[in-house]
Amino acid sequence: MMLFEGSARKDGAGAVVVFVSLKRHVLPYSFSLSELCSNNIAEYQALIMGLHMAMEMKISSLEVYGDSMLVINQLLTHYEVRKDDPIPYYQMATQLLERFDFVTLEHVPRKDNQMADALANLAAT
Repeated sequence: MMLFEGSARKDGAGAVVVFVSLKRHVLPYSFSLSELCSNNIAEYQALIMGLHMAMEMKISSLEVYGDSMLVINQLLTHYEVRKDDPIPYYQMATQLLERFDFVTLEHVPRKDNQMADALANLAAT
């Protein structure tokens, strides 16, 4: 299982990826993003980093959870990508998702993603 979270502020942005193994081991990763961006772009960047990490870990089957309804629903093709800014991130995430044998995407309410949310806010400062 992988949870992702992005956070953007006027003075910084951060991304968090949390992996939870079948044995319930928790592996949290936190990153400061080098460029200022929107919250949605930070969410996409967190997802993309997590997918790269999952591939490096040789994970072929992955459950992905995020609290960004926009990002999850765009990738599930329930929402269109209407702005230009997220298009390259959407395309990259789509290409990466296709490399897994099995992957699910699911929206989780922010209250159920508190650890990732707190880490992302710390990474953004």
